[in-house]
Amino acid sequence: MSIPARLTSYLQARDVRYDICVHEHSRTSAQTARTAHVPPHQLAKSVLVEDDDGCLLAILPADKQLKLGALSRLTNRHALRLSDEARISSLLPDCDRGAVPALGMAWGLETIVDDSLDQSDVVYIEGGDHEQLLRLSHTDFHSLMSEVQHGRFCGEAIH
Repeated sequence: MSIPARLTSYLQARDVRYDICVHEHSRTSAQTARTAHVPPHQLAKSVLVEDDDGCLLAILPADKQLKLGALSRLTNRHALRLSDEARISSLLPDCDRGAVPALGMAWGLETIVDDSLDQSDVVYIEGGDHEQLLRLSHTDFHSLMSEVQHGRFCGEAIH
């Protein structure tokens, strides 16, 4: 699968430059970081959550774990739950299952980004499939995220 047209159009409209990093097929964020040879703290993973008010795409480093309680408190949405694969596929039909780019705004999804991604010189995001990452500069990633909510809602991943 190639990078979704919606994603490339979104990036082009904002004059964002990116490099495409091809890697072996991977199934998890941790595996993607290993196969692509990128530091996991620089790989932005997406977690879709929802409640009766709609969906929210949470963006956090691949080496962290979403703290749903912290996200709920931060957003004042106390019935948040993880979305299932069917819901994710219906909202992002042009992406492979489990390869959600960290730019929910391109699909009209409310997006929130964890502050820990502010420390990275570069940020890698899924390209919509399991074999490509997009490498964005710190400046471009943070420019894209300038209009979304920020906060702290992740913790150390459990191994």
